[in-house]
Amino acid sequence: MPDVLLDPQLLAILTIAGLVVSLLLAVLLFVVARRLAALRREHAQAFPDSDEDVVAVLSRHTTQLATVREDLGTVHANTERLRDLLRATTSRVGIVRYDAFEDMGGALSFSAALLDEHGSGLVISAINGRSETRSYGKPIVRGESEHHLSQEERAAIDAAIEGRPPSTIHPEPRRKRRAS
Repeated sequence: MPDVLLDPQLLAILTIAGLVVSLLLAVLLFVVARRLAALRREHAQAFPDSDEDVVAVLSRHTTQLATVREDLGTVHANTERLRDLLRATTSRVGIVRYDAFEDMGGALSFSAALLDEHGSGLVISAINGRSETRSYGKPIVRGESEHHLSQEERAAIDAAIEGRPPSTIHPEPRRKRRAS
């Protein structure tokens, strides 16, 4: 092969171009090395006790997140079951005390409503007189009964549904009769 002589000017241009490219690559290498060092510091701060790389850590976290989602679904299902059970338990109580007879004082008689969330349950009444006490229980479905409800029983049911505290019904004073 014959010796090819390059033009000295072309050789100088190629040398300068090679130096410029080498300098640019050195600057790029420096920037990449600094960024890599910063990423390593951030990784060490984010995962201080881990020798794993980011991909392995993210994979482990993804698996753990799936487990948490399954557990959350189980908790949600259990909560719904408990909520259904609670709907049918006695959660509303109302009680009204009163004087069942004119000659008795002290509000010794009472009606107590024991209802669930839907207003169903029972109302119990105890009528106290001087010589005897009578007790009655009536089923309640959605705030109503197939049996006749007294004013006091109705008041106890309303108090239970509305969440009012126990109360006492005082009879209205009777008018005295005029002597004829």
